[in-house]
Amino acid sequence: MISTKPHAAQREADVPPAPDPPEGRERARIAERATWLSVLVNLVVSAAQLLFGWLAHSQSLTAHGLHSFSDLLSDFLVIYAGRKSAHPADDEHPYGHGRIETVATLSLGIALVVVGAAILADAVQRLRAPGDITTVGWAALWVALLTLISKEALFHFLLRVAQRLRSPMLMANAWHTRADAASALVVVVGVGGSLAGLPMLDTVAAILVGFMILRMGGRLAWDSLSELIDTAVDMPTLERMKHCLNTSPGVVGLHDIRSRRTGHKVLIDAHIQVAPRISVSEGHHIAERARARFLASFPEALDVLVHVDSEADASGEPDNERLAPDRRELVERLNRQFAGLATFSQPPLLHYLKDGVEVELFIDDRSLRSSEQVRALVASARELSERDPVFQTIRLHRSL
Repeated sequence: MISTKPHAAQREADVPPAPDPPEGRERARIAERATWLSVLVNLVVSAAQLLFGWLAHSQSLTAHGLHSFSDLLSDFLVIYAGRKSAHPADDEHPYGHGRIETVATLSLGIALVVVGAAILADAVQRLRAPGDITTVGWAALWVALLTLISKEALFHFLLRVAQRLRSPMLMANAWHTRADAASALVVVVGVGGSLAGLPMLDTVAAILVGFMILRMGGRLAWDSLSELIDTAVDMPTLERMKHCLNTSPGVVGLHDIRSRRTGHKVLIDAHIQVAPRISVSEGHHIAERARARFLASFPEALDVLVHVDSEADASGEPDNERLAPDRRELVERLNRQFAGLATFSQPPLLHYLKDGVEVELFIDDRSLRSSEQVRALVASARELSERDPVFQTIRLHRSL
């Protein structure tokens, strides 16, 4: 049998890569336009729910109307935060203003917790006095259905925009709207049950709506707090980041990688290991190539700070007592050791490694007069490396 279905690898190859999200002013403009549509929907829906909830004696519809009104306030908060977070980095905010989105999301979560708790408390109070519960009117059912349809349509629109912009604030607003749709479904059931002769269902629906709002607000607030305390990216993403840096040309190892979110972006610190005896400029070049490759592979990365190590050093604070002396002191020791034996043609190369310092000395061949002088140089080098624990190896090179 010949299958007409494409191979899995072919299907993956046929899928075009996701385009980079808009940035700066363009990103803010798209987010603001989507949010203004949300403002219009929430304005109409909240006004209808509050009016007909009061006229039709529906507690659940009134509660949902208060929720929609809080959505309206959160939309203005999103617009404000979107404008502020679009400002470029400056001297006071070198990493940009992305965390304004985080603070806005935290404020939205706290507001939802307060609204949900108030609705829940009021509904429970009414449930304790069942004699005061009245049957709702048919208008409440039609408004609840209209709310359900409009909120679900708005959710899908906002979700597409949030995914395109990779905005956690818009994503939170989108899922907030989906929760509105779900709670609107609860209102439909509660109002329908009340119309069918079970008036208590409307109050029960109000309790469920309050609980859903309270739970969603708590999740938004917790996620925002996690970002504000520099919570790392998820482990699968971190593993992909590690693989990207570890497979960059010239990188022989990777350790001490850290990540933290700032708004819709991510900041990365990483220590890469390169060959220990290459030049400083080559090590810097390897780091710059690794950084450029990383930023091209992860558009959500605001920046990556790449620290170059010659070995996989231990993490944590450096031990000053175990650090080797600086170059000036080591060169003085070498000059004292080889004084009068030969002339150096260039400054010595020092390789600071975990087990000590490797030294490369370049002897001017014109200063060597006899084989006895060469043997004296070798013996002096061996004596210094055995006597001074700082020097692991001393190599002698003759230069013309």
